[in-house]
Amino acid sequence: MTVRWGIVGPGRIARKVAADFAHVPDAEVVAVASRSKERAEAFAAEVGAGTVHDTYRGIVEDPDVDVLYIATPHPLHRAVALAGLRAGKALLVEKAFTVSPEATREIAALAAERGLFVMEAMWTRFQPAIVRMRELVAEGAIGDVMAVQADLGAQQPSSPDDRFYNPALGGGALFDLSVYPISFAQMVLGNPESVTVHGYMVEEGVDVEEAILLGYPEGRSATLFASLRCQSPGMARVVGTGGWMEVPPRFHHPSRLLVHRNGHEPEELHLPPTGAGYSHEIAEVTEGVKAGLAESAVMPLAETVAVQDIMGQVADQLGMAVAEGPADLEQ
Repeated sequence: MTVRWGIVGPGRIARKVAADFAHVPDAEVVAVASRSKERAEAFAAEVGAGTVHDTYRGIVEDPDVDVLYIATPHPLHRAVALAGLRAGKALLVEKAFTVSPEATREIAALAAERGLFVMEAMWTRFQPAIVRMRELVAEGAIGDVMAVQADLGAQQPSSPDDRFYNPALGGGALFDLSVYPISFAQMVLGNPESVTVHGYMVEEGVDVEEAILLGYPEGRSATLFASLRCQSPGMARVVGTGGWMEVPPRFHHPSRLLVHRNGHEPEELHLPPTGAGYSHEIAEVTEGVKAGLAESAVMPLAETVAVQDIMGQVADQLGMAVAEGPADLEQ
């Protein structure tokens, strides 16, 4: 069985994801949708998709599409996802999943009601190095985990015309960068008891930098940093009572893992991804759809909701006026 995919929003990330379909035998991109017909046609020709839609409604209602990969600006995820579920499509929704906890819960509830596979495209969780890291944590390789440290900074153009500085397009560090260290911490430590934020907002109303402290029982913590104005290493560490593990830059798509066990020489594990690293999440959705599953065991919707709740608290503490997208798909 070949699972047929449609790509909604043929932008930079979608181009990288589309290239990795070559590494997943049972997955095929058959359709592309953009509000620009010329852009959709050019992208479809590039990836070998046979069908072009110049409206989002068109691809949502396409009977030859099984799964929608939603890579539009963040505020549009909600409308496309809800319309896709009503049309019986499985979904892979780019992170951040939405721009509010309410919208994320709305999509998760409809997915459960319809029994359709829906997953956030948090490719980090499927990287072989991260898969092995989680296995080592579960095996007690570094004892009881007490702390997570992670940073992700990428110096972006500061023009007010740039997407990163446009609130209507989900601009700011939170939805593009902070989502990675937050999700990493949540993956390792679970849901925090407290969220404390210190950050910087610009006059356009978006966040360009934030430091986040997540508090957990028994003094455990996650210290996280993200920035649109500073290039940072992009490292992560998991610290336990019996040692620590280091995920070298860039931690959100690593090719190796360093394991430091107390009293032992460090181990370096080389675990490169297949392709650019997106193939693993594509395979997860493809196999889930073929098996008739409702969600991924690696990236379940409950964890997407938990991450979005943390992000909601970050936005509230920074005073961000989040521009939630529509619930109904106009075109």
